[in-house]
Amino acid sequence: MWLLFAAASAFFAGITAILAKCGIRQTDSTVATALRTCVVLVMAWVMVPVSGQWSGIQDITDRAMVFLVLSGLCTGASWLCYFKALQIGDINRVVPVDKTSTVLTILLALLFLGEGVTPVKTVAMVLILAGTWLMIEKKSGTSSTSSSKGWFWYAAGSAIFASLTSILGKVGVSDIGSNLGTAIRTSVVLVMAWVMVFVTGKQKEVSKVPRRELGFLGLSGLATGASWLCYYRALQDGPASVVAPVDKLSILVTVAFSAIVFGEKLSRKAALGLALNVAGTLLMLV
Repeated sequence: MWLLFAAASAFFAGITAILAKCGIRQTDSTVATALRTCVVLVMAWVMVPVSGQWSGIQDITDRAMVFLVLSGLCTGASWLCYFKALQIGDINRVVPVDKTSTVLTILLALLFLGEGVTPVKTVAMVLILAGTWLMIEKKSGTSSTSSSKGWFWYAAGSAIFASLTSILGKVGVSDIGSNLGTAIRTSVVLVMAWVMVFVTGKQKEVSKVPRRELGFLGLSGLATGASWLCYYRALQDGPASVVAPVDKLSILVTVAFSAIVFGEKLSRKAALGLALNVAGTLLMLV
């Protein structure tokens, strides 16, 4: 059952990037992150009583709370980096870099959770990294200036923080319900996101967000909430080194919709890279 939840998480995560891209054409990415998180928070806390996990609040240990807070902080940092990267870069180049968090998660799971790395998983990691490189290689005729590469560093930061989120989240939900853990983490993300809005002096931009983009941000938040609920439900019962790769198949959903919505077509080299990414991800399940 956890595998089905992981697959559902992949689908919702895939459409999240598309909806978010539609919502940050004129809206600052930090403001967009804060607004989206409001939607995710409401959805996450509604699911707590619905799933009968409300009583679990009193059973949360100090250790679990610490890891949930740390996981939430990493998630917030990952989101801020990811949506900044989406705002200034192409979806088909940003998403593959973000998905390298799969490799980082496996390595961290080995170090901190004792989840072994088999020869097959090693090959899978190599395929994912090779595929990512092919998908992000500079297009002919494009500039290699620092500004054009800015999206890459934000995407890389997103991947690093996302991998930390998986490991910390795995520990945090080990003794409590996954929905309750998700709600607590989302609360941390919300606080962090709005603190960043005020620290950067962007609070006045909230009222200037176009209604159309606000709608897309709301839909993106709903998709994210659904993805989270499925992901951490899968993470509670399944191994982090398998759940994370399945979730990363969302790249197929994102690439498909980016072609339909934004007309971002893959070159032959990028298509080969996508194939290697998918092959590597599927090998994780062997």
